[in-house]
Amino acid sequence: MRVKIGLKCTECGDINYTTTKNSKTHSEKFEVRKYSPRLKKHTIHKEVKLKS
Repeated sequence: MRVKIGLKCTECGDINYTTTKNSKTHSEKFEVRKYSPRLKKHTIHKEVKLKS
């Protein structure tokens, strides 16, 4: 079962990216370094739930 998630910047708080993940095989929170357009640099983005 795939669920939609958003990737929220830890520094500015914006949800800059959306993706899906398989909740059965990856139960832990997703965390990745992505580009933040507001800050114009790469920052850590953490998984948040999206309203579906």
